[in-house]
Amino acid sequence: MKIAIIGAAGGIGMHLVKQALADGHQVTGLVRNPDKLTVTHQNLTVIKGSAENADDIAKLVAGQDVICDCLGTKNVTKPQTMFSTSAENLAKVLKPEQLLIAVTGLGAGDSKGHCSWVYDNIFLPVVLKRQYDDKNRQEEIIKKKIARWIIVRPGFLSDGKHTGKYNAITELTGKHGARISREDVADFILAQARFPTFLGKTPMLVS
Repeated sequence: MKIAIIGAAGGIGMHLVKQALADGHQVTGLVRNPDKLTVTHQNLTVIKGSAENADDIAKLVAGQDVICDCLGTKNVTKPQTMFSTSAENLAKVLKPEQLLIAVTGLGAGDSKGHCSWVYDNIFLPVVLKRQYDDKNRQEEIIKKKIARWIIVRPGFLSDGKHTGKYNAITELTGKHGARISREDVADFILAQARFPTFLGKTPMLVS
């Protein structure tokens, strides 16, 4: 299978690159700085570019079976448009048969209010507001403009080990987020790339 990864040098993206290659897939990664992608493999193609550049996204998407948007940012001080711009660029070039798996986060869309009290009432509205405003826009664009999609909402990310033991929850009533390792998020994305059982859904991931 041909898998494209946006944000391939990031935390989740890098683990997904490694797992997909180990599983025998052809992987193409989009990164701003290729030096940060420390993986080398005969089945890995690296494209230097930006998710906010429509031409770079078009080049990445061409001929792929699955596109995985693993964008992330540590910038919490400036208004964000990266996530929604990436989604708009993808919507312009994705074919109906291609699958998009996009990572947003717990607190986006209707998962708001399913975190801890501190996260819901302090971090989201104060610290992470700019990021999540744009992630909400990203989710709406994906739902309205892309034919085949899965939106993944991880809980609190950790650098823990790859366990393969986690829950994907779509009925959120009475549920709250918990920690999950970036490696396990990558595991879920790869599993859905192979067998997309959550098409058109927004699973929350917790360990």
